Amino acid sequence: MRTIIATIGKQTYKTELQARNHIVIADEPIEVGGQDLGFTPTELLESSLAACSTMTIRMYADRKGWSLDKVEIKVGFKRNIATHQITFEKEIQLFGDLDNEQREKLLEMGSKCPIEKMITGNVVVESRLL
Repeated sequence: MRTIIATIGKQTYKTELQARNHIVIADEPIEVGGQDLGFTPTELLESSLAACSTMTIRMYADRKGWSLDKVEIKVGFKRNIATHQITFEKEIQLFGDLDNEQREKLLEMGSKCPIEKMITGNVVVESRLL
């Protein structure tokens, strides 16, 4: 199992996230009591989806030898409190010499990234105290 270690001290909301030899700071905006030192947890989730989708599109285009110069994906989400439905929205821009068929295939491939499969699948979180 790959492990992310999250550590918070006495500083309100500032959390260090460590994966292997990389550290990222998560925090909350000032208006909710944080110091705005890093991504919010929601932004980290949105970032995971955006990064995974861009990487998947890049890998597929490279494998096919297509002329994809750049991919830019904006991710946000909407929460319906009444139905408990969460909808992630991805706006994908593809830059390069691509025809419509290639563009549609890359759009499809972007939805097949592992993170999207995780968040749209049957997810269970198991927690235990150590």
